[in-house]
Amino acid sequence: MEERKNLTAVGQEILLTARNELYMNLPYLDAALCALQFQPGGGVTLSLATDGERLYYDGAWLAERYLRSSVAVNRAYLHVILHCMLRHLAKKRGKVPELWDLACDVAVESILDSLHYVCLEEGPVPARQKFYGECRRAMPVLTAEGIYRQLLRMALPEYRIAQLQRQFLADDHGLWDPEQQEDQQQSQRQDEKWRGMSDRTQTAMETVLADQGTGGEAVLEQVRVANRDDVDYRAFLRRFAVPREVLAVDGDSFDYIFYTYGLRLYGNLPLVEPPETKEEKRIEDFVIAVDTSMSTSGELVRQFLTCTYGILRSTGTFTRKVNIRVIQCDDQVRADTVIHDLEDLKQYMERFDLVGGSATDFRPVFEHVARLQKEGAFTSLRGLIYFTDGMGIYPQKRPPYDVAFVLLEEPPLSVKMPPWAIRLVLDAPRLEKALRDADEADEIDLEELPQL
Repeated sequence: MEERKNLTAVGQEILLTARNELYMNLPYLDAALCALQFQPGGGVTLSLATDGERLYYDGAWLAERYLRSSVAVNRAYLHVILHCMLRHLAKKRGKVPELWDLACDVAVESILDSLHYVCLEEGPVPARQKFYGECRRAMPVLTAEGIYRQLLRMALPEYRIAQLQRQFLADDHGLWDPEQQEDQQQSQRQDEKWRGMSDRTQTAMETVLADQGTGGEAVLEQVRVANRDDVDYRAFLRRFAVPREVLAVDGDSFDYIFYTYGLRLYGNLPLVEPPETKEEKRIEDFVIAVDTSMSTSGELVRQFLTCTYGILRSTGTFTRKVNIRVIQCDDQVRADTVIHDLEDLKQYMERFDLVGGSATDFRPVFEHVARLQKEGAFTSLRGLIYFTDGMGIYPQKRPPYDVAFVLLEEPPLSVKMPPWAIRLVLDAPRLEKALRDADEADEIDLEELPQL
């Protein structure tokens, strides 16, 4: 019993030492490093574990690990903290547990392997670097969400999953079970607490440390993803609409008092009739540009176009007659298709074929649209949406309409978009949610959408 007490005290001292060493090297993580209360036990014997409030440890395991390498303890401590900061615990709900746990470990270890501090460096591990490379071919930033989708697509056999688990395992995820948390309010408060920690870290890195070459770029990239707000893509598209009169009863401008007064006074003769037209904001002139360079996946382009098609065809967004240009471009304009009505749009989606495959240069699209404007091809162009991975040559001058660059993954920090550009990160789940919302609000039959 006395030996166990001594090991518990030793374990706590080791954790304090690790925390202090990490703080000296990564001061922007000050609040997060101190956010977990040390707690011996918790069923943990061969690693560290957390439930988002406490850091559970086994003193004997920590002592043995520390004697072999203090770097291993530092990495395990920061590994757990990063899980909390990136809110991996709360996001586990509804995921395949073993794949989500693996994806989170890969994402966090990729950060640790990119932090070149003596207290964290353990040397390159070829098997890890190989898997990072496989993932980076599908996403610019290695996030748990992106890696999880990649694992689902890869459909790896069990033995391969077990190999990856051994390569990236650093802590016990047994306490990550949001399905078993009885107090949902407590779980939400915990998630909000870590969201606040992430916000604070992001602000510190962007304002103080981002330009100092601190080596924390991988932390900032993933924190930005974790802190990203939910986006209503359907509402976002409406910002490019223009006011138009449509044939419909305008209940907002109709005075029911005079209407009912006339009925009461004269029997069946109202004093006023409901207006037969009303003003609504509808999309008419619009440009959808698609990056068809080698870095853009054809499957993602099809998914984006299918969702955009489903939303645009909704009654609250799309007019009977439109002037939409769908432009495909890599380093030059490869295709320009004119859409005049829903039938044109449907046929285009059914025959859609991705054209291109060279480097990315955004400028030809804007030059092409400028020529179209001079030729009178548009009457009230409000905006252009450019679907891309964000990596390419941008025009220097702001065009006379709004431009949104839509990305399905967070781009690397090296990607610098012009200040006039609207930057919208819209991953696959958000696209699917936008399409479902349009379906519920406007009675779109999802089965009628083109299967691409």
